[in-house]
Amino acid sequence: MANSLTHAQRLKIKRRLAAQVPIMRTGQLTQVTGVQAAGALASPPEVRVEEFPRYFSRDNTIAVSVRAEAVVVETTRYWHWEQLRALAADVLEARQEVGGVDGVERVGLRYINEVRVSGEPVQDWAPWVDSTLLGPAMIGGQVDLVADQWHGIAAFTPGRERTVVLRYGPREGFAVDPAGDLKRPTPTPGPFFLLDIDSFWTPSERIPEFNVEGLLVVCDELHNPVRRLFECLITERLRKEVLRRAD
Repeated sequence: MANSLTHAQRLKIKRRLAAQVPIMRTGQLTQVTGVQAAGALASPPEVRVEEFPRYFSRDNTIAVSVRAEAVVVETTRYWHWEQLRALAADVLEARQEVGGVDGVERVGLRYINEVRVSGEPVQDWAPWVDSTLLGPAMIGGQVDLVADQWHGIAAFTPGRERTVVLRYGPREGFAVDPAGDLKRPTPTPGPFFLLDIDSFWTPSERIPEFNVEGLLVVCDELHNPVRRLFECLITERLRKEVLRRAD
């Protein structure tokens, strides 16, 4: 919760983060809202365009967006939580230094995983992901029907004010667009199994102040269930034949 950054504030953040994300570009977010009453014509939609700075690494695998209502850190080259946490700390400290933040309404970590297996297109995901993710496919096999598409979602509450949402299912193509602003390794388009884990915290009683150390503690708490959940969702065969080989 804050006002848009001034030009001076943008440049100060750029200097502060120059070692990690030295390239500053302009981002835009367009929001369209409209109201339609029952039995009446729709009112003209309200269009709101927010323009904000985006800071990129030189290889375009990291982006930091500083919007009026959000600070977003993205990467397509994730190695370890400690590295991402250190970057988030620098970004939050830079935002705190330029000031003007009223409070925090949400903190979230989101991991979008594309589980891919090289070789022939995968029709049966049972060797690669946990059987709990295969419900419709398992049922179809009992009546000689092959399920090639299904979409699942599950929400968990690991603690007060914290939620973990898992979205999963087989997909085609890419979950993260290779033609987007961030560069990413681009495998051959084809089938993959989506494991999209969104771990977030929303205060229920009062809006806390913007405090870097406090936010990092929340980030650690949000990260704790993510790795454990991911490990429960994949098989040992995937670890040995795909993930460890990739390392």
